[in-house]
Amino acid sequence: MSGPSYLLALLPPDDVTERVVRWRERHGLHDAAAVPHITVKARSGLDADMDWQAAAQAALANHRPITFSFRAARIFPRGQALYLPVLGRGPVDLHLALLDAIRPAQRFGYEGPQMQPHLSVALARRGLDLAALLPDLQAEVADLAERPPHTAHQVALMRKPGPAAFTLWWTAGRWVRRSKERGPVFSVLSLSPPPGLL
Repeated sequence: MSGPSYLLALLPPDDVTERVVRWRERHGLHDAAAVPHITVKARSGLDADMDWQAAAQAALANHRPITFSFRAARIFPRGQALYLPVLGRGPVDLHLALLDAIRPAQRFGYEGPQMQPHLSVALARRGLDLAALLPDLQAEVADLAERPPHTAHQVALMRKPGPAAFTLWWTAGRWVRRSKERGPVFSVLSLSPPPGLL
């Protein structure tokens, strides 16, 4: 895929983001996504022409807010990443709704009902021992498994890569731009409860 790539993601609570970023910095890790997130639609079908955005927004507008929780840090079986598993049916249901709305011509093998929602903390690379890092990450986030579930009311549209980043927040009926020094570009799309639930 040439040009920028896009994905749709849930953002964790701010304190979880801060802890993951601090942990990465402490270990000198800069290869995972700059903004910790939980992907609900990977880049397949999310082309730079943005023709898919109206279908995605319509799916989001008809979806309830997403409730999820974290579990103890793990390493994927093939050893490709150190991650926080995400529990709750909501992220997978939203993923399936987005697949149905966008209808990508091709999908990644991990897309579909078997999708495993997670927050990647560190990616495997030469010279990095994920197994050695695992106990420290588990200690850092041990309390997350005991927390009540988090409810996300928004989905981030993330654009990667980008040397300069900005965030577009949907506020008072319009997009508001806030500058950031680094990281991917992302905008936030609201999840709306179905009519009659408010």
